[in-house]
Amino acid sequence: MYIARIAQNIVDPAQAILGYQELITEEVREAGPSDALPDLEKILSAARELNAMIKRLLDVETPESGSTPSLDRLLRHDLRTPMNAILGYSEMLIEDFADTLPARLLEDVSKVIRESRNLLAQIDETLDRSAADADQDFQPKFDNTIAADLARTMATRSSAVTERAGRILIVDDTASNRELLSRRLRRDGHTVVAASSGEEALRIFDRQEFDLVLADVLMPDMNGIELLGQLKSDRRFREIPVVMISGLKDDDAVARCIEAGAEDYLRKPINPVLLKARIAACLERRRWRAREKQYLAQIEFEKERANALLHAVLPKQVIKRLADGEEVIADRIDMVTIIFADIVNFTEFAARTPAAALVRRLGNLFTRFDELADQYGIEKIKTIGDAYMAAAGLPDSRPDHAVAGVAFARALLAEMSGGADYGSALTLRIGIHSGPVIAGLIGRKRFVYDIWGHTVNLASRMESCGVPGRIQISQSTFDALGDGRMIAHREIMDIRGIGKCTTYLLE
Repeated sequence: MYIARIAQNIVDPAQAILGYQELITEEVREAGPSDALPDLEKILSAARELNAMIKRLLDVETPESGSTPSLDRLLRHDLRTPMNAILGYSEMLIEDFADTLPARLLEDVSKVIRESRNLLAQIDETLDRSAADADQDFQPKFDNTIAADLARTMATRSSAVTERAGRILIVDDTASNRELLSRRLRRDGHTVVAASSGEEALRIFDRQEFDLVLADVLMPDMNGIELLGQLKSDRRFREIPVVMISGLKDDDAVARCIEAGAEDYLRKPINPVLLKARIAACLERRRWRAREKQYLAQIEFEKERANALLHAVLPKQVIKRLADGEEVIADRIDMVTIIFADIVNFTEFAARTPAAALVRRLGNLFTRFDELADQYGIEKIKTIGDAYMAAAGLPDSRPDHAVAGVAFARALLAEMSGGADYGSALTLRIGIHSGPVIAGLIGRKRFVYDIWGHTVNLASRMESCGVPGRIQISQSTFDALGDGRMIAHREIMDIRGIGKCTTYLLE
């Protein structure tokens, strides 16, 4: 019979495992060490469960063809639960009691491990060959390479907590699997939390943070792939690596897990060396991703700082042109209004004012001027000592440049007279002229956006020949005001280097 033939091939190794374990447990009960008994009892219980499952399999009659998948699940998955317990606790028993157990008992425990691995290999080989030809008699061949060298599979226990420890959540509906994994991971220095179902895992995620998740594929209610899907669909958890664990020898299941976002896949019973390596790799990748995010955030922060600094010294239109690849920024603008504002008697004020107080007052004043420039749509050009230079109508031209420039100048005077912190002895003298200019970006170190031409020179003369606390404008600016002309005192002045000019002193 199909089932009987399969079960008969695995019954002898299973009985050998149980026999060895009964002898080991009995001897330790009599001679000690007693501390090893809890693990030995768990191994013995798992060995009895394994043999009971195989006995039930022998009692089943030949299945219908449609029930073969359930048989495959029983052999590939269900039998692996006690096998996982047998291997896991046996390996930890050797690690924990290598110095106290007699050599004979250590050898017997090693035999249990070898028989367990041989049994797993035989289950897989039996199923693979039976699937190809269920009616063909065969004698299974043991692959000795499956029984890995014991020294290689035993992870060395360190008294020091690993520097690469993480917070790990284990999700498995089998208590023995959860306990085995938890004990092994804790001895590697990890902080471990266990959940018995996917629903419980999601509740835990709402309260705690984790660096890694180990999730069983086959679980009731919510299987591991469904849990994986929920984690990856939530932006809070999608960056957490998930390693899927299963006893199924199914490439489709592996592919489905990877497609759903799993970081890795491990088969039961879990090889401790492989487990340790996979966890270390996953945690290291997570740390590198975290570092990458920090670096990107820092780069973005520095980029924003650089952009803020650039916007503080250059018009946004010029910045865009630079970003678009223009190497020479130079424009001729037909009509611009230039404003010069100079602090009267600043030299005397500076001579009697402490340096820190002077810089603070001047900084506060010009900061407020900058805010007013933004408010009135004026482009600050630069400060020259205690003088403030600005322009209306550049880089983008505007028809009301003269009106905007005069309104800005009046706001500067109001700010000066109303700011108690600037000092009662300080006042402004403002000159304005409108006309064509050349504007451009010069320099490679401490570059500046500047303007040149006769218009700039005449605006400067309007300021230097003006009256403290008043605004003096040229004929060109007065004409550009149009219907918005204001009450002004007209005067013809002989300006050095320029000649006779008509000027207006605004009321």
